[in-house]
Amino acid sequence: MYFYKSLLQHPKGIHQFLRQWPPAKKLIFIALMATLAVVLQSAGGLLPGIGYFFSPFATAPILLGALISFRSGVMTYLVTICLLFIIQPSELVIFPFTTGLLGLGLAWTFRVLKGRFRILISNALLLFLGICIPLYGFGFPVFGPIISSNINVTALLIIIGFSLVYCLLWIVFGLFLLRKIKVMLGLQ
Repeated sequence: MYFYKSLLQHPKGIHQFLRQWPPAKKLIFIALMATLAVVLQSAGGLLPGIGYFFSPFATAPILLGALISFRSGVMTYLVTICLLFIIQPSELVIFPFTTGLLGLGLAWTFRVLKGRFRILISNALLLFLGICIPLYGFGFPVFGPIISSNINVTALLIIIGFSLVYCLLWIVFGLFLLRKIKVMLGLQ
């Protein structure tokens, strides 16, 4: 079954490759990933309509930045937040709790956990909490008018279901992306 297959060595191989880079190259890579994450995250506000399609892909640069090390991932995450504060402040409620946090979680679980099911559950729980904090803690409508900021069981079940499906899609896409990057880097 798909969920009980262990991960291939793509994340660990890329992690080993990136760790060998000199510090200056790592910093440039972190800056590029943060910039790419800002462009993708703010696409929804800058290009209404089609931009919302690109916005979820801001997870990928955070994932790649965190493959160097968890510290580098946190640095990519924080630089992205600072740039969003300047360029698109309206995204500051969404990115730190959902898109960025999921990128950090995916990178860490890809390297540490072995089974896809554990990775799915860990990241779905992280995303669930990341959605609930702005929705119920700050009253920010994460899903727009679809789910209100009043806590009820139906809304929580919808958020859990969404988190599971969204994380599953990101696991599949993330592994696909890492497989392509491994080939591009010549790591066989």
